[in-house]
Amino acid sequence: MSMYGRDPWGGPLEINADSATDDDRSRNLQEFDRAALSRQLDETQQSWLLGPGEQKKKKYVDLGCIIVSRKLFKWTVGSILVCGLLAGLITLIVKTVPRHHHAKPPPDNYTQALHKALMFFNAQRSGPLPKHNNVSWRGNSGMKDGLSDPSARKNLVGGFYDAGDAIKFNFPASFAMTMLSWSVIEYSAKYEAAGELNHVKEIIKWGTDYFLKTFNNSADTIDNIAAQVGLGDTSKGASSPNDHYCWMRPEDIDYPRPVTVCHSCSDLAAEMAAALAAASIVFKDSKTYSQKLVHGAKTLFKFSRDQRGRYSAGGVEASIFYNSTNYYDEYVWGGAWLYYATGNSSYLQLATTPGIAKRAGAFWGGPDYGVLSWDNKLAGAQVLLSRLRLFLSPGYPFEEMLKTYHNQTNIIMCSYLPVFTSFNRTKGGLIQLNHGRPQPLQYVVNAAFLASIYADYLDAADTPGWYCGPTFFSKDVLRNFARTQIDYILGKNPRKMSYIVGFGNHYPKHVHHRAASIPKNKIKYSCKGGWKWRDTPKPSPNTLVGAMVAGPDKHDGFKDVRGNYNYTEPTLAGNAALVAALVALSGESHSIDKNTIFSAVPPMFPTPPPPPTPWKP
Repeated sequence: MSMYGRDPWGGPLEINADSATDDDRSRNLQEFDRAALSRQLDETQQSWLLGPGEQKKKKYVDLGCIIVSRKLFKWTVGSILVCGLLAGLITLIVKTVPRHHHAKPPPDNYTQALHKALMFFNAQRSGPLPKHNNVSWRGNSGMKDGLSDPSARKNLVGGFYDAGDAIKFNFPASFAMTMLSWSVIEYSAKYEAAGELNHVKEIIKWGTDYFLKTFNNSADTIDNIAAQVGLGDTSKGASSPNDHYCWMRPEDIDYPRPVTVCHSCSDLAAEMAAALAAASIVFKDSKTYSQKLVHGAKTLFKFSRDQRGRYSAGGVEASIFYNSTNYYDEYVWGGAWLYYATGNSSYLQLATTPGIAKRAGAFWGGPDYGVLSWDNKLAGAQVLLSRLRLFLSPGYPFEEMLKTYHNQTNIIMCSYLPVFTSFNRTKGGLIQLNHGRPQPLQYVVNAAFLASIYADYLDAADTPGWYCGPTFFSKDVLRNFARTQIDYILGKNPRKMSYIVGFGNHYPKHVHHRAASIPKNKIKYSCKGGWKWRDTPKPSPNTLVGAMVAGPDKHDGFKDVRGNYNYTEPTLAGNAALVAALVALSGESHSIDKNTIFSAVPPMFPTPPPPPTPWKP
């Protein structure tokens, strides 16, 4: 008879047995035993079967399943005991002897540059500086901002100076804070690994605390925002000393600092709303502060929709320095961030309204299409909303516009690749996103961040790459683009020069920056008295660590001259995107935090009803 079981490899397991019953078998065995015993047994056989007549020392040990020589058995047991004792002794020695830790490998270039790039924000702080600010040549400044202007009468102490001057421009500053918050939401683990998470959060809070002062943040409806502190128009000369005419340390400023208030500034209000909304996700564990930020963001966004207009229209100061061309891109960007911060689908509805997308420029090319900047957030908004489609796929009624944004994101990523001719490159390999105009680096770092983060999104969505027309490109191509551009900025360029102050051995020494260029020597230099420090060919006495300057020209040329801001001036917005790009490229892993950004977003589909109660007889 054959019995079948299953063997572990999946085939039948065959067990052969004869057909005899158990009784038959035992009877046969008994007969066999009697037959064996009926013969005369010799001494050896008797000793096997019946035991020895007299007790002799056994040469073998019966272990049940096997019989072994007693000598061999003793040796084996002895060896095991000796080995056990030795192992115990070695373990004891290893545990008690002090360990020599192997030194960690040095951090990669991107992490090293990240530490420095964040220090720039410490040097840009206005107001009462915290004790641990770590920039020895800076002190408290702008302590009467807002209060000294009778038309404003608002406490506007705090915030950040924009660049090499002491003006506080809310428009680029709020874009800078949005970018920093975005990078923290996606890469908090990388910031933590670099030991910079608390530092970057503190920088963001310094910015958002200030924004909350610029409008009535406890109200649901407002009719104005303080858009700017300080002036930069130098056309009136000495008769009107201001932040651009005078060359002074911020600590020594004695001229008036007027506040610019705006009553219809959709672009500014929506950008500030984006900054507060993004920061509310960064600080989601501090419930009270996070809710305060969300409320402020809603109030600002409502104001941006109710009182339409460009903040820089009508010949105001900002039009000279940070002129906004359109506010519909801020509607898409601000709407996306408010949706993530609140989960309220009316914001997503607005961000995916075809009319708004069209006016933001989502459907047309143009020379600056796909270039993310403090003026145009469309490319960033499209990447941000592609994220929603990749991971949550909300479907109708949002799918059509989200699909469009996703397709446009793919086209933007294609435009970064050298095989396409949307943008020229310098001989040294720097992409000319602003078509050879001055100050190129701020645009380059924005693109490097978008390329890195989009590659990481594809990674998290288990997608190997994307299509440019019929050609498939691996996401590694995007990372390579980001790396080559950031490497250029860090020193892999024809001049072998780092464009980040304090990084590497060869970097700009004559940065266009008032506080860095004037020694902290207890002498207060007057408005014009500081000009000698502006015009001296000597290097700056203070190192503005981490400042990314405006950058080289289209021929890879660079003049390290303090007076030429087109080469040597750093900005808040440029440095924020630099920090974001550096953290995205830093470390070994390419992983993003997939879920934190969706914390407030409700499930996309209604929750299923609870299961019925179990049946009882």
